[in-house]
Amino acid sequence: MQESDWRLMLARVADGACTPFLGAGATAHALPLGAQIARRWAADHEYPLEDKHDLARVSQFLAVHQDDAMYPKELLCHELEAMSPADITVADEPHAVLAGLPLPLFITTNYDDSMFRALQAAGKDPRTEVCRWNRSPALEAEPSPFADGGYEPTPANPLVYHLHGRLGIPESLVLTEDDYLDFLVAVSRNPTLLPHQIQRGLAGTSLLFVGYRLADWDFRVIHRGLVAATEASLRRMSVTVQVAPEAAARDYLDRYFGALKLRVYWGTAMDFARELRRRRMDRSDGR
Repeated sequence: MQESDWRLMLARVADGACTPFLGAGATAHALPLGAQIARRWAADHEYPLEDKHDLARVSQFLAVHQDDAMYPKELLCHELEAMSPADITVADEPHAVLAGLPLPLFITTNYDDSMFRALQAAGKDPRTEVCRWNRSPALEAEPSPFADGGYEPTPANPLVYHLHGRLGIPESLVLTEDDYLDFLVAVSRNPTLLPHQIQRGLAGTSLLFVGYRLADWDFRVIHRGLVAATEASLRRMSVTVQVAPEAAARDYLDRYFGALKLRVYWGTAMDFARELRRRRMDRSDGR
């Protein structure tokens, strides 16, 4: 990112016109990454292919092998619910830093409640909603903050939108390859699937992707299925936080993300959170 990129992003944050997207890398200091879970499951269940790091594909194998589409989802929920959650009191913890921003909407493809807890710790009164991408009775029974038509996300009363499901509702998880395909089909076929507040965030704000890698299914589905669908003339500057690769790969990724109109911050989610906090403090001090 260049200085001009930082200035524009900070201005958008100050105006409430920025929407963070949280991926697994945002909780990497506390919860295992998808690749770590995939390799363990691959070993436990004798996964026969080479891509043992790919959680969507390993999960697909488990679903087929057990003849039970819910098996990997329930297994993942049991495992993550037994782990200690992210410590949002850690210095420069990404969720805590983002929770301090005056923003009305936070979108996450993570299944845990770290963003919600961080917003509460920041003195805000957040609500949560989960994407209803399938017709599961469990999803239909889940209360929605938009049910009575009176809720509008604000910086003081923000919304955490779980795009790919959340713990406690295994049926809501987008996990296997089939899930990702079904999710894309559902979004493309039903233009009202995403509440208008979410659609407005996607089309009318700068997007900030924290905790994703180029190879992540989450990132690819979001960008191809949701972001790229908006009109190019209406898109605002967006930023992706990426762990710096080797020099040769970085040149390729710079070109790749440039073609997607994404600015790149090279570093971890915590590195970015630290610099974001520092720059906001400098801006408030007039420096």
